[in-house]
Order: sequence, then structure tokens, then C-alpha cells
Amino acid sequence: MGKKIQETNPVSEPIAQLETANGHKSDKKKKKNKNKNQEPEVQGTQKEPILKRKLEETEEQETIKTEKKKKKKYKEEKESGNFQESAKKDKKKKERARNKMKMGKQEEVKPEERVVVSGKDAQEAKYAPLKSFAEAKLSDNVLECCKNFKNPSPIQAHAWPFLLDERDFIGIAKTGSGKTLAFGIPAIMHVLSKRRGKSTKGAKPLCLVLAPTRELADQISDVIHDAGEPCGVRSVCIYGGTSKGPQISSLKAGVDVVIGTPGRLKDLIEMDVLHLMEVSFVVLDEADRMLDMGFRQEVRSILSNTCSARQMIMFSATWPVDVHNLAEEYMEPNPVKVVVGSEDTAANHDVMQIVEVLEDHLRDQRLIALLEKYHKSQQNRVLVFALYQKEAERLDGMLKKSGWNVVSIHGKKLQEQRTKALSLFKKGSCPLMVATDVAARGLDVPDVEVVINYTFPLTTEDYVHRIGRTGRAGKKGVAHTFFTHHNKGLAGELVNVLREAGQIVPPALLKFGTHVKKKESKLYGAHFKEISADAPKAKKITFNSDDED
Repeated sequence: MGKKIQETNPVSEPIAQLETANGHKSDKKKKKNKNKNQEPEVQGTQKEPILKRKLEETEEQETIKTEKKKKKKYKEEKESGNFQESAKKDKKKKERARNKMKMGKQEEVKPEERVVVSGKDAQEAKYAPLKSFAEAKLSDNVLECCKNFKNPSPIQAHAWPFLLDERDFIGIAKTGSGKTLAFGIPAIMHVLSKRRGKSTKGAKPLCLVLAPTRELADQISDVIHDAGEPCGVRSVCIYGGTSKGPQISSLKAGVDVVIGTPGRLKDLIEMDVLHLMEVSFVVLDEADRMLDMGFRQEVRSILSNTCSARQMIMFSATWPVDVHNLAEEYMEPNPVKVVVGSEDTAANHDVMQIVEVLEDHLRDQRLIALLEKYHKSQQNRVLVFALYQKEAERLDGMLKKSGWNVVSIHGKKLQEQRTKALSLFKKGSCPLMVATDVAARGLDVPDVEVVINYTFPLTTEDYVHRIGRTGRAGKKGVAHTFFTHHNKGLAGELVNVLREAGQIVPPALLKFGTHVKKKESKLYGAHFKEISADAPKAKKITFNSDDED
């Protein structure tokens, strides 16, 4: 007899080999378990798939039974005439579900609109944020300046209850969020409560507002003047670069609120013209800049002349850690702090940020191309930032030679020239302006559509302030920035700012790396010791009356 040839399947053969390797049952054992009424032996984890399958079958049967019951009930209700009532109930359930979904969407808060309140007794009910101007319970003439706004902005809604209760306060919010009125209205109320109808003739000021630049001081002065005039509150703006005569005359005539820059204020104090011993309400606007080494000594000197029992208020859009530690020197322990958005360096989310990495020598050509793109009609407002005074002057001349109608402001110009240039830009008579960082902080020019950073600033905080000149009051804006290899040390911080705002990070920027350099103390350089969170709080500095001389 010839040998029987066994047929093989090329797919089943590897499986059979795998089963033999894993020690599966032999063919003999499989024959024994072939009985239809007998289940094959299953051991260990092999039972799990069978149990799972049985559970699924049980659940499926239960679902079928439930559906049958529903159909039966539906049929009975329809026949008995109760069908309409049942349908109404179902409709109401669906409406409630939809309302819950809507409420959930309404409760979703954008990251830039989140508010964090901290500090001593900050969660008490009396400090609940205001939902309307009526809740502030202020007179109509005080709120006259707010008539064009529907409700208080988030920083105003949270700040007013604390400030009207005479609490020390730190407010951190993006540019264009209504910070000036957030401290301006309480300042006016402070004056009204202290004066109580008394004449201001020859009176010494009760409120002091410090600002880092002349332009910002002038802007704050306009807001407080407009808000205070209907109430009889008198204010004066004091800054350098202009004649002292009119300022001295205003002070001698009597004034309630003084707004000014540190340099000129210190001059008038030393001349024995400005007396601050009755000042019990002090505001530092753009406080992070006011407390850096450029102004710290002057601020300390000015505050030493104010009332020791003063209320201290600080507002800013950025708040570095070292500045916070310095701020507590001037405030009560654990002051109230309200953060709208992020305490970290974060840009306005209403601004589209475009960062372009390029060589230095290509910037002029690229600037002209961008102006032809963004400022073709020469009617919309475009603000170009340079880092240095000479650079701003050169750009001003270069653009004029290229046929552009342009003005410029920087520290080297006379105050009269700066004021005129800013006025032309605000009115739209000359809607293209070149500026240094004197225009970066707090400057409120309506409808600036585009900011171009010809030179990247020295810090990312200044970058955030610069691009905050556009996208104000809920409007959208564009910030186009040139980034060169000279700025590579700030690449990591800029990447973080872009990512936080959901902006595109160009691959060329990532090539510089994403490392963030450790912040240096402005006092002690790179070797300063960071203060831990559980460290004892700094004591508020008070000054004796003898120091006023």
C-alpha cells in the first residue's frame, strides 16, 4: 500500500505549532470532550471570555425586556387617553436637559477671564463682586463717567468692594481692562468722605497716583478729572519736561488728587511746594515698573512724606515674583490680591501674535512690506515700537523719506513734542507712530489695529505691555514681531507666552531653544535667595513725623 498523503492548510499549520508550544490539550483529550452535552474543561483566565459573553447576553435580554415594557406602556397610555400628559412630561424632561447643557456652557469661563481672589478675609460676603453699577450704591454724579458701560469690568467688580472698605490692594489684569476707573472711583469716594463738603481752597491733597511715564500720568489725569469734576473733586497732573509754574499754581490753589511721575513729584517736594502729609490713599499704576530699580528709591522717598496710616493700592498687567516681595514692604501683611486672567506673564488673547525670525539687515525692508499690507489706506492706526531713542529717530526719518506720514515719541523729545505727536496719532490726523517703550505701558489709544515690534524689548513683560496697545476693550488686534539672534535668550519665555495664548509658534523660534532663564533679582543679581511661601511676611514700613523734614 502506498503512503496516505495528509492534506495541510498553510494558515492553520502555524496555529497548530503555537498550540503545541503552549501546551494545549492533545488530540486524544479533545476527542473525550467532544460530547455535545458536556462543556469542555476551561481553566484559569480562559473562563473570563465565556463569563463575559454570558453577561453580555444577559444584559441584552434585559434591554429587550425594558424596551417591550416601554412599548406596552406607550400603547396603554395612548388607548386610555393619558398619552398627551405623558408626552408633556417627556417634553419637560428634554427641556430641563437642554437647559442644563446651556447652563454648563455659560459657566465655562475663558482662561483670560478667570478671577482669583486671595488675602486676609478676602472671602467674606461683604466683598462679593459687584454685578452692576447699582450695587456699588454710589451717587449718580460719581457714576456719570461709567454711563457708556453696561456693567463693571471684572477688575472693577472685584476691586471696588475692597477699596471702598479701605483695604490695601493688589490688582492684576490685562491692559485695557478698566484699571484706571477701578482705582479712580474709590479715590473720588475717599476724597468725598474726608472733605464732607469742605472747601478745597488751599487744601493739601488726600490722594496720590504714581505713574512711570508722562503719557500714562496725563491719561490717568484725564479720567480722574472727568469723573471727579461733577463731584467737585479737583486734580492736577505733575510731570517733567514742562514748566513747573502752572503746576505750582494749581497746588497752591488747593487740590484733592495729585497724579504724577516720580521725578517731578520729588522735585516739588524738595522745593517745599508739594505737601503730602495728608495723603492717605496712594496708588501705584504699572506697579511692577514703579518698583524696579529705576524708580524704587524715588518711590520710597515720596511715600515717606505721606500719612503713615495710608491705604496702599497697586495695579499692573504683569506681576513678577520679586516685585511682589518688594510690594509687601509698603502694604499690610497678606494684602488682598485680585488676579483677572493669569498672574504669570500672559498676553491679551484678543491679539493675534505673529512672530517672524529674520536677520537684522532685513528688518527695514520687511517693515515697509508690512506697512503696505496693514497700512495701505493710511487711515487705520499702526504703532511701531523701537528699543532705543536713536533707533526710533532713524526709523522716523527712513519712513518719511519713503513717503509715509509718520510721527514719533521717545524720551529725548521735549514733552511738548511728545504731547503733540500723541495727540495727532489719537485723533487720526497721523495714524502711524514710531515709539520707544514710553508708549508701551498704560497708553490708551482707541482703535490701534496693528502693533509692529521692529526691535524686541528687553523683557517679555514689556512685550506683553507693547502688544496690549491693540486689542483693547474687547476688540481684536494684530501684533507682528521681528525676532533676531540677539534676542535668543528670551526665546523660551516668548514661546510660553505664545502657547498660553494659543498662538502659532514658528519653527525658527524653537531652534533657539525653549529654556527659560531663571529670573534675576534687580537688587542682588543672579545669586539672590528666593523667599519661600512659608517665610515670615515683610513688615509694612511706617515713617515718623520727624522724617517729613
